[in-house]
Amino acid sequence: MKHWSVLIFASLIKTLVFAQVGHQITVKIEGFTEKNLLLGYYLADKQYVLDTAEVNAKGEFIFSGEKPLDPGMYIAVLPPKNDFFQFLVSKEEQKFSINTKADRPGENLKFVGSKDNALFYDYVNYLGSLRPQAEKISKDSETADEATKAKLNTQMDALNKQVADYQNSFVQKNAGTLAAAIVKANINVDPPAEINQLSGEEKQVKLWTWTREHFFDNMPLGDNRLLRTPFYFQRIDYYINKLTVQAPDSIIQALDRIYKLMEPAEEAYKFYVIHYLNYYAASKYVGFDAVYVHLAENYYGSGKAKWANEESIKKITEQARKLKPLLIGKTAPDIYLERDGQTKMLSQIQSPWTLLYFWRYDCGHCKESMPAMKKFFETFKDKGVTLVAICVKNQNEQGECKKFIDEQGIGAWYHAFDPTGRYYANYNVETTPQMYILDENKKIVSKQVPSEDLNEVMDKIIEMRKKEGVRE
Repeated sequence: MKHWSVLIFASLIKTLVFAQVGHQITVKIEGFTEKNLLLGYYLADKQYVLDTAEVNAKGEFIFSGEKPLDPGMYIAVLPPKNDFFQFLVSKEEQKFSINTKADRPGENLKFVGSKDNALFYDYVNYLGSLRPQAEKISKDSETADEATKAKLNTQMDALNKQVADYQNSFVQKNAGTLAAAIVKANINVDPPAEINQLSGEEKQVKLWTWTREHFFDNMPLGDNRLLRTPFYFQRIDYYINKLTVQAPDSIIQALDRIYKLMEPAEEAYKFYVIHYLNYYAASKYVGFDAVYVHLAENYYGSGKAKWANEESIKKITEQARKLKPLLIGKTAPDIYLERDGQTKMLSQIQSPWTLLYFWRYDCGHCKESMPAMKKFFETFKDKGVTLVAICVKNQNEQGECKKFIDEQGIGAWYHAFDPTGRYYANYNVETTPQMYILDENKKIVSKQVPSEDLNEVMDKIIEMRKKEGVRE
């Protein structure tokens, strides 16, 4: 008897556990006559369709599966107009029902079995009830005299305080819920009064510094539940692209900070390491490949990217290895230059500035850029710039290179050939044209500049060097 009791008890436990796993979200929409309803979710700056449900005999749409849904904010989309409403899915609440109406579905929501959604929409509806009052104050202020406008501003301040008090109370009372986490993440962090009392440039600098430091105070990046919300990416993107100086070193520092904060949220950490690795690999801004190199070395090369297989890690770190010697600020790799039977090293070119240009006579983009390159040479040949042009063909094809040079009338350039072929590996010349602007010490100061922008870029580089000389 004991043996059978144990088996029955174990079977019962297994049944209960199975009944609690997975998800089942039942949606009923009054007045909605379409046969399908879409389930979507947020990730980064996009929305993705996760599932489609067909209406059943009871007029219900049921999204279900054996696996739980990832916590976050989801969207139900009503074809064909693509009206939608949002709802929350927490780890604890995977089975609940939603009732609404086809007319303004986001304003008629009722939930059964989901405390998180009931809380969240209590919050949304409360803010909605105050919106007409706020809009009226704003509208009246447009035509009010100064005395009336001051009174209206006082009313608006009182209304804002009412909202802030409600938000703080909501977060405290409902701590731990997804609804509270979302509300808190969207509460602005106000700077201290002493900063607001400042003026001019001092205020702007201190406000910017303080904002950067406290930007994520209310939004824990290490909370995986926030990954699938529309504001998570917006906040990170704003921090990187608006609050961070757009220079590689500053961006690297900002990303390292973000990843440190994200570490407890493994999925978010993985997603954003991959996201920004790819983003800066494809960046069109000069010098931002330094960010890619940093991420490749410090996250993939160090073993932090535990999700990546050996092949991916090898590919990413190998690309970083090729790019690293060519980063802005590095001394350009030395190569042989054979010219008129004489050979010298690139490092032996005596010139305040060198434009190192790799090209081919059968390269379409090289031909397209030729008019701009000719203009550049004529503009800067007497301003301390030497244009070193290397035709990236083997020795047997150098005759065709010379023929093209004669046809184009560009014989005054410093044309050379690297008999060792080292340029290919040293400069990662997989495509042409490629160009590097070097200073008198052959340090890379800019690279891969579009030919049509070369004149402007070179002018700025020379001007900056003059200013640096004055400061010294």
